Amino acid sequence: MSREGADHALRQRGEERDRISGDLLDLESHTTFQLLKSTALRGRTLIVWTAAQQAVTTLWALYDAYRGVLRQAEEVRARRARPGPAELEELTALLAGPSVRPAPENLPVERRSLRPPPTQGLTLDETVARMDEAFRATADALREIDAAWTAFLPPLESAATRLGEITRLTAELGEPPLAPGHEEELARLRSTAAADPLGLSPADLDRLGATLDSRLAELSRADALRQSYGPRHSTLIQLLEQVRTAEAEARRTHAAVSVKILLPPSTRPLTVADRLAADAAALPGADAPAGGWVERARRLSGAERAAREALTRARTTTSALLGLMARRDELRGRLLAVQSKAVRVGLAEDPETARRFTRARELLWTAPCDLNQAAEAVENYQDAIQRGRR
Repeated sequence: MSREGADHALRQRGEERDRISGDLLDLESHTTFQLLKSTALRGRTLIVWTAAQQAVTTLWALYDAYRGVLRQAEEVRARRARPGPAELEELTALLAGPSVRPAPENLPVERRSLRPPPTQGLTLDETVARMDEAFRATADALREIDAAWTAFLPPLESAATRLGEITRLTAELGEPPLAPGHEEELARLRSTAAADPLGLSPADLDRLGATLDSRLAELSRADALRQSYGPRHSTLIQLLEQVRTAEAEARRTHAAVSVKILLPPSTRPLTVADRLAADAAALPGADAPAGGWVERARRLSGAERAAREALTRARTTTSALLGLMARRDELRGRLLAVQSKAVRVGLAEDPETARRFTRARELLWTAPCDLNQAAEAVENYQDAIQRGRR
């Protein structure tokens, strides 16, 4: 190695040493690193962290040996302003040869041997590569544990908040408490998330979260009902009156249409207003004793839903029945329009087309009218006119 080469190598290695030193200090000052050092870990997280600590120990041992070789090389270079062959040979051996001999690892008993450890040295490049491997292993462990903490701790804190809200609402509404065991399960999950986040199952957290969400939603609906029960109950009574009116209209329309249109039994309107009114009457009044709000919310919501469905069904039935009348009138109009066309093209007196016209007219002007047969008869008459024109 020439003097210029040695000086260049020393400058590069010095910059490399400073950069590695900064990275090592950043690693050990990392928030997760410091937290893990002060946390009583267990389970899989302890295994991963123990391996990471061993990697850090190896990293510092390699770094100390690496730094010692550079310090030795700097001392050799400082002997003379212009190093001679002996100094250059020594610098070459330090900077390019297997000059790094880290201290032997303090291995556990199960990994030791009575034979002396190998004394083969490492080059500076090999030492940096091993330091990088140990650094990456430690960083990966920190990343894995930190990701687990990030994934589990906030949801668990949220679960604790929801559990507190459930406890408050349960007391205010006079409802039975949440089934036993959920507080203990939350405490267990929080303890596991703190000491062994890598051993925590997301499924456990999901199950607890789903239970808390369901119960809190139920209690929140009941609490909202408690504050609006009177107006909602009154609105339900008014809605049931609309159902009664709509069902009466559907019955009247059915009776009127059934005289003119042949109707299948399935078109007969349902009458549920009386039953729904009885269910609504069975609901506790606004002045009923406190408590039971969850069940009261279920019953009121069910009654509201049933009333809305009945109102929609009755109005739809009326609209469909009137639509049948409109369909009959539309077919009558089509038949007369086709007859006018037959007259214009000279087919009105044709025996076959006349027969088809008579058949369609009888069906459309006979009560009750079979709309399916009438529509088919109109189509047949129209087809006859079109074929006759060709």
